[in-house]
Amino acid sequence: MVDLDILKELSRATPSRIVLLVIDGLGGLPHPATGKTELETASTPNLDGLCRWGSCGLVDPVAQGITPGSAPGHMALFGYEPVKFSIGRGVLEALGTGFDLQNGDVAARGNFCTVDDKGVVTDRRAGRLSTARSAELCRLLQGIRIEGAQASVLPLMEHRFAVVFRGKGLAAQLSGSDPQLEGKPPRAIVAQSEASQRTAGLVHQFVSRSAELLAEHHPANMILLRGFSQRPNFPSMGEVFKLRAAAIATYPMYRGLAKLVGMTVLDAGITLQDELATLRKHFKDFDFFFLHVKKADSAGEDGDFERKVRAIEEVDAILPEILALKPEVLMITGDHSTPAAIKSHSWHPVPFLLASQWCRSSTATVFSERECARGELGRFPSVQVLTLALAHGLKLDRFGA
Repeated sequence: MVDLDILKELSRATPSRIVLLVIDGLGGLPHPATGKTELETASTPNLDGLCRWGSCGLVDPVAQGITPGSAPGHMALFGYEPVKFSIGRGVLEALGTGFDLQNGDVAARGNFCTVDDKGVVTDRRAGRLSTARSAELCRLLQGIRIEGAQASVLPLMEHRFAVVFRGKGLAAQLSGSDPQLEGKPPRAIVAQSEASQRTAGLVHQFVSRSAELLAEHHPANMILLRGFSQRPNFPSMGEVFKLRAAAIATYPMYRGLAKLVGMTVLDAGITLQDELATLRKHFKDFDFFFLHVKKADSAGEDGDFERKVRAIEEVDAILPEILALKPEVLMITGDHSTPAAIKSHSWHPVPFLLASQWCRSSTATVFSERECARGELGRFPSVQVLTLALAHGLKLDRFGA
């Protein structure tokens, strides 16, 4: 990875426009009945046609064998080394709602979940609780009072919420309570530093009171918290890469990520067509667009192979509308793989496609895991995606004499 200070010296503003289309959870694994992945199963004539004259490869979000979370997966695509620029999910979710997150606040991502009478988690997502019902329960939890801090509960999408603790002397070095699978009780939230001991006590108060209030609200009769974090100070994409960057994303977390790196977050609506309308409306206002599509990842986490196939096909269908805008650079990839067979993020590399007039002709014939493995770009770290985009947009000066 080239140091950001060097990229700051090499990068320059130009009129060319870059679109980064992120199909969340794009990569998959073969279905046992067909031997084809979700992407190989989907009908994707537009993606296939594009890859024949673009450049293809596979990207590793963090490193080979490392399963990435959504935050490091996206930070890498934005050009930030994901280990160095690590951030907890709580901050991202809180920022994505528009909450005025202040220095010293501690934020966490929450799930409403279902526990049985023995306290064992039977559904980590409470049946993917509706967004409206989740908002009602957030209002219930908003009434919780804890000694020594204020807790703000922020509804997100479906079963998700964020909670922000505000008070003096708080620290975020806390383990999460989410066991990451059913059949186990919530984990104890443990302070991982001396400075976090008091904060751990405040969080325990909040969780205990939440359990009491939710006891009669099955299936959402408990909460799980993870991603405790405080707001960092990252250099912006404008400062480093000379980009006027905009984000179009329907989920709060991805809007929060965009804000952390200095993107302007645009109103994305709730549907893919809404996102496209926003892209068309603002296409002349910015020179970099992050366009996020969530459905493939949600289907993969639910183990729904066919729904993930349909989500990929839905993206393929709108591709001509993006191409009609004539971006100088179009990149299509995912932040990580989410195979339906695993029902979770995985360590598998993600297909990557770059289309520009400066591409060499591709060796791949269709957009798939196996064909991208044959592509001329090979297998490389996701953090190099943005430098490829800048180069193809003629936005990088020569390095060295």
